[in-house]
Amino acid sequence: MSLPLRVLIVDDEPLARQRLTELLQQEPEVEIVGYATNGEGAIAEIEDLDPDLVFLDVQMPGKTGLDVVREIGPDAMPHIIFVTAYDQYALTAFDVAAIDYLVKPFDDERFEQAFQRARRIIQLEQVGDLAERLRAVLGHAADTGSASGTGTTVSAPRSAGHLERIAVEARGQVRVVPVEAIDYISASGAYVLLHTAAERFVVRERLQLLEDRLDPARFLRVHRSTIVQLDRIEALLRAGGGDYAVRLKGGVELKVSRGRVEELERRIGI
Repeated sequence: MSLPLRVLIVDDEPLARQRLTELLQQEPEVEIVGYATNGEGAIAEIEDLDPDLVFLDVQMPGKTGLDVVREIGPDAMPHIIFVTAYDQYALTAFDVAAIDYLVKPFDDERFEQAFQRARRIIQLEQVGDLAERLRAVLGHAADTGSASGTGTTVSAPRSAGHLERIAVEARGQVRVVPVEAIDYISASGAYVLLHTAAERFVVRERLQLLEDRLDPARFLRVHRSTIVQLDRIEALLRAGGGDYAVRLKGGVELKVSRGRVEELERRIGI
């Protein structure tokens, strides 16, 4: 049996949230993990709950749905189905890589079409599409990139096994970073940052693609934007309001998504 599809509903209209809830409750293997009524709430819930799919209203007070995507970053966003009262937003929706969009008022058939398309795409990724894309990227010669600080690229052998080292090109030289030396990895737009005890390396790669090549016995994604090497964890911190963090042996504290706490506790033996 497959894991349920974890869905977040973001809409400032109560009737719209209710309609989406009723439609999703008719779908098998779906878990509605939360709701948000504005853009700020959407950002917080996406970061904390780490849903697979977000029904995201475009027009909301304060931050719009598009603002939410810009702030989190397209590469760090879950899959999106935009919900809008205006068809003019459809083109923009696809520009930011939304799976589909629903124009209010939408009928059951249109909802089903968009939802099933989202389910198929997510299921395909879960069975290895991302891993194959990463192998293709890492198997070619590194392309030069740039970011604030140091321009870098990543390359690795074509082996189907887990990464043991990452070659980072910066300022005319190539550094080899052993995977075992990495404390944690964080996302920064189109880049990831490799954090070791002494240095930080910038790599032009998407976090979710890199995750598929790391050994899951050693690394765990604890947040949408963070992967941690498990043996670097010194403590799991419980804060008020249901928030969690991990403290690494070097003293760094990293936020843990609520949706990933249970897996983290299991992996570190709590």
